[in-house]
Amino acid sequence: MMDIKEYFSLEDYNTFSIDATCRYFVESDVEEDFVDFVKSYELSSDDVLILGGGSNFLFTDDFEGVVFYPRMKGCEVIREDDEHVYVRVGSGELWDDFVAWAVEHGYSGVENLSAIPGHVGATPVQNIGAYGMEAGEVIAQVEAVDIFKGGKVMIGADECHFGYRDSAFKRGWKNRFIVTYVTFCLNKHFTPRLNYGNVKEEVAKLGEVSLANVRKAVITIRESKLPDVKIWPNAGSFFKNPVISRAEADALKKDYPGLPVYEVGEGEAKLAAGWLIEQAGWKGKSLGNAAVHDKQALVLVNRGHATGLEIACLANEIKKAVFMRFGVMLEPEVNII
Repeated sequence: MMDIKEYFSLEDYNTFSIDATCRYFVESDVEEDFVDFVKSYELSSDDVLILGGGSNFLFTDDFEGVVFYPRMKGCEVIREDDEHVYVRVGSGELWDDFVAWAVEHGYSGVENLSAIPGHVGATPVQNIGAYGMEAGEVIAQVEAVDIFKGGKVMIGADECHFGYRDSAFKRGWKNRFIVTYVTFCLNKHFTPRLNYGNVKEEVAKLGEVSLANVRKAVITIRESKLPDVKIWPNAGSFFKNPVISRAEADALKKDYPGLPVYEVGEGEAKLAAGWLIEQAGWKGKSLGNAAVHDKQALVLVNRGHATGLEIACLANEIKKAVFMRFGVMLEPEVNII
């Protein structure tokens, strides 16, 4: 059933706990409700925002438009073969609940993405990733409501143009589709990915290499480095790890031997943004009520009653410091509204 609220506070709907309001807040767990709504109003991409768990948004002001909040639930196997199983999941399901379900059923492909906050509906938009694994690798199909055309659509994975923390939903399709269901193609045969961060070491402490132990290891690592959002409101990694040319990376590595560099493709390399921020002197530092976490420099936190503008200003100061020292421009992973 559709619920429409006016001048609604989003403080409980974003993990930075910023008390911004929206003009209208529209929520439902029925696709046809959203279809009927968008058919009744002429909306532009500037008029709308699609919100899930709110773990990747920073509000610097009130939003004078419509926030759509899809609450579709459910997790069902729709088909399978000898190698794969296809699972259709409601966009309103918590992402980590789905990961836990997959691991419990012996299906691999998302275990390294354990303990990432947010809803399933955000995964094809952000192409969430961690520890050498990305959601886009296992997304088979996205179901959505087209806000501009007023109908339901099925979008194949190849149409999503997944990239590093990126997709067509963040670019040409920004604020156009309300994701309602996502179908994932998971693997029945487990091939572990352990060569990122200290996943291999944590799994070794637990004994055998298994789906359950990879999940436990990732959760342990994340909990040791990332602040509890209920205590220190945050959006996880604020910046993307920058991707630069291999030649630029080699030059930086020569000057800074400790710089972590990861291969991402022919002629390109990915740097560790957290390391750059720490070396630029910002780890544990604050600006007003906004701060850089003292255990993970990629995470900006609300120390209490910070405004979105304070956090955005802190992010800008970090970007300037990193650029001045390394000549590398950091790009936010968080959507700044």
